[in-house]
Amino acid sequence: MKTTDAQHGRLTGRALTVLSVAAGSAIANNYAMQPALSVIAADFGAGMALMTAVISGAILGYLIGLVLLVPLVDRLSARALIPGQIFVLACALVLAACAPSPRALIGCFVLIGAASTVAAQSSAIVGKFADARCRALNMATISAGISAGILLSRFVGGLLVQWCGWRGALLVLATLTAVCGLCVFPLLPRQRPPGQTGYFSTLCALPALVGQSKQLRLRICAGMLWFFAFNLIWVGLAVRLAAPPYNLDAARIGLYSLAGLMGLAMTRIAGALADRFGNRRVIVCGLACAALAAACLSVVLDHAPATLVALALFDAGCFTAQVANQAGVVAIDPSRAGALNSAYLFFYYGAGAVGTAVAGSIAMHGGWSATASLAAFAATAAAMVSAGLRASS
Repeated sequence: MKTTDAQHGRLTGRALTVLSVAAGSAIANNYAMQPALSVIAADFGAGMALMTAVISGAILGYLIGLVLLVPLVDRLSARALIPGQIFVLACALVLAACAPSPRALIGCFVLIGAASTVAAQSSAIVGKFADARCRALNMATISAGISAGILLSRFVGGLLVQWCGWRGALLVLATLTAVCGLCVFPLLPRQRPPGQTGYFSTLCALPALVGQSKQLRLRICAGMLWFFAFNLIWVGLAVRLAAPPYNLDAARIGLYSLAGLMGLAMTRIAGALADRFGNRRVIVCGLACAALAAACLSVVLDHAPATLVALALFDAGCFTAQVANQAGVVAIDPSRAGALNSAYLFFYYGAGAVGTAVAGSIAMHGGWSATASLAAFAATAAAMVSAGLRASS
């Protein structure tokens, strides 16, 4: 039996595993240099305010890529698209390593952010080729890789910068990215998906796609609410712990992120449960857990063990909901998995960006209790929206 079997609409376990690693490695490049911003600023003799635009550039690029690149899943063969975009990402990392100025570096990170949407493409491809009976579980494998990439990116990036400088770190990341492209190339189907519309017609049809599908609108709305809550909690937590009376340094604040490993552990479990019981039930249960955990976080911040438990439950609930919901998005029409994923994730990450932008201000002016309570309200609202999904979902 071959590694891939596109005729039967499947990817083997080996292909899923390698694609998961490639997706996680790709999206990690959006975050790996964040611990090095002060080093980069000192190297260029620039202020930190300008360097934080590197993060914004990656986010902007990712949103652009979600709209312009993810729909290519419905037009190009997986074997051409995924390795090709991975190699573009590797080239963008090399360009960033050679950037002569802060503005050039920001431009490179816009390109890096756009190319890193190979992670979203991978999820859509798996949803397209998966058997309906195990779609959520297979997509959960990719979600686990993506989540691991995000969780480990800052740690690995910090080590690489310490060992070989920020430019050297980018070159190492470029090399690792290129290796992922080479490894995944022979494992993907070579057939082009059957398509009746052109690329630009597909892009123009995205707004209509959202307008025509009530199920997609409900899933988008729910995803926006809980990802807003997710970013509100994690960014607000970092801001609050750095301020009096806690005054924690970056390293100790970073230890709280280890609670996110619980969410990572839940991805495949959530996928299996969604395939067995339907994704609506899994989403609502996950969000109920997240809302309860966020409410607890509003009152337990002074107790580190209780905070870590609540954070673990909050992440587990959000990750569970995301795995089940994204599988449901693709299930609306697997032949249009790229376009559906593009529309969903654009709004999803847009809401996350809003949560990131306002979290610090809310935490400092409204207090941590207000921040966590707002996150609990958003998660509860997301659960109520998800309850309106079809019973068969």
